[in-house]
This record gives sequence, structure tokens and C-alpha cells, in this order.
Amino acid sequence: MPRSLRIEKENGVYHIINRGNYRQDVFINEGAHQSFEKCLFETCEKCGWILEGFCVMTNHFHLVVRTPKGNLIYGMKWLQSTFANRYHKFRKVHGKLFQGRYKSLIVEEDGYLGALLHYTHLNPVRAGMTDVKGLRDYRWSSYWYLNHPAKRPAFMDCSGALLAAGGLADTSYGRCKYADYLNWLTNDKGAQDKMAFDKMCRGWALGTKAFKKALIAEVEDDNEEGDEPTSKVPRYDGATLQEANELRWELMLDACMQLLQKTEVDCSLDIKSADWKILIAAVLKSRTSATNGWIANNLNMGVPHAVSRYVGTFKANKQDTEEAFKELIAKVTT
Repeated sequence: MPRSLRIEKENGVYHIINRGNYRQDVFINEGAHQSFEKCLFETCEKCGWILEGFCVMTNHFHLVVRTPKGNLIYGMKWLQSTFANRYHKFRKVHGKLFQGRYKSLIVEEDGYLGALLHYTHLNPVRAGMTDVKGLRDYRWSSYWYLNHPAKRPAFMDCSGALLAAGGLADTSYGRCKYADYLNWLTNDKGAQDKMAFDKMCRGWALGTKAFKKALIAEVEDDNEEGDEPTSKVPRYDGATLQEANELRWELMLDACMQLLQKTEVDCSLDIKSADWKILIAAVLKSRTSATNGWIANNLNMGVPHAVSRYVGTFKANKQDTEEAFKELIAKVTT
């Protein structure tokens, strides 16, 4: 059955976003902003979160949190339900407040956390609500707390943005230089592109391919516990998780290639219908949702429909009951 990908890690860092139902304004006045901030701070204290950054707009919010205890799901459920209950009680209204499940992207710290914090702080600027100079007075953001250190709660850590802007110190001078940095960043589209601003709210993870593959490997290790060898063919839900699907396929392909002592050179030189290629294709079709096109391209097996033909013949000859197939399946799924 299709499923969404939600990763919980001890000391994981996450970018969390949610919007009002039908994009309606939720934070319509100071009281609503204040109530949400209070709930957020209570959640951090309750769950032991470290709040790296946040920004609350009129119809959505951005959070950058670290979860030392690996309790993202519990914390977000408490935060959203508590705020919604208080909101409805105060306004004497009913109905769905947020548009659905919050979106969470797990973040690779090196090279990505700093850029995410800059992106988060610049939300009001991108929305045309203020310029960088006026951002200092935007109350509902970690940037405000960055500039008011005496007001910061113990669980808030504003150092990440400063460090990512050139190793700035948390001093009056450092905060002034950070404002200059944000002003430069606002006016340099090339720098924003390099920091992948356009991907900050997309997909399921912010990081390198190696980081994402390692996460998928961890998820697969957890999912394999208790499964029968061929009982499940996981597929992550939604077009935005296509990358996660393909990384899973690639991990299994890599494992098969290594076990059979094959390389990319062998893929190029051996014939399209080589027995070892068909064996791997059969494993991939059995244990993943890999498409014929993807398999054909990565194993150099010709046109996509050839994969179906080769694997169909493989099964017709009952080669999927033979020891080589069973042994490979067992090794790549344990």
C-alpha cells in the first residue's frame, strides 16, 4: 500500500511547514500570532526540542527544529492540536484549521541548515511585507529574537544563521553584519539559487544524494524487521517523493551489483539479456516498485518493454524459485 515518508531521528533537524485550510489566513492579528508562539514554545519545552529558527506569516508557518529525542511526530501533533483547540475555543468557531498534514523535510546540517535559516528569516521580505532593514521589527520570527538576545528562551539557538553567514559572533557587531548579509542575499538571485532557495519547501529532505541514500537505507532497515522476504513492495506516496523511490531502487541495485561482483563497466559491455542482468531485474521487480524504464536504463537492457519480456521468461521458466534468486533476495533484504 502506498505510504508517505516521515523520518524520525534523534537529533534530527527538520524544516516544517503548514498552511491554513484552503490557504486561509490563520494568524490574522497579534493575539493569534502570540497564541501560536506560546504553543510552539510549550512544545519545545515539553518535547525537549531545540528551536533553530521560525517564522509565522499570516496563513502559514516555517519551523526549523532539532529533535534530540526523535519525537517530531508527537510534538507536531501536540502543537497543532493544542493551538487549534485554543483558537476554536477563543473564537467560538469549528472546522479544520490547517490544510492537512504538516510538511517536514529532514535537513543535512553541513551546507544546508544555514541556507534554510536565511530562507526562513527572509520570508516577510519575499512576501513584500518589509525590507531587510524593517525585518528587525518583524515580531514573529527567530530573527527578532536574534536581535533581542535577552528575550530568547533557553531552548532557542540562533547561532546557526550567524555561523553560516561567515562565522559571525552572537554580538551586536555580528548581528549587524548578519543584517548586511541578508540584504546582500536578498539582492543576489545567483546566491539564492546556489543555496537552493527554490527547493527549501519541496520533497522530503534537504541535503546531498549521499545523505538522502543513507536516510533511505535506515528507513529500509527499520521496515524490513519482521517482514517476510517478499511480502512487501514499498512505494513512497506522491510525486514529490519520486526521488525517495528512486534512491531506494538504487540502493538495492547497488547491493545486487556488489554481491554479484559487477560494475558499471559490465553493464556497458555485457549483452542486454545477460543472465546476471535479468536476475537483478527480477529482484528489483519483486522487491521494489522500480519501473521498466529505470531498470533498462541503469542495467543497459535496451528498451523498457524488454525488461518485462526478460523477467516474464525468467518467471515462466520458474527461475524465481531457484537458489540463485532466493539467495540474492535474502542477502539484499537483510
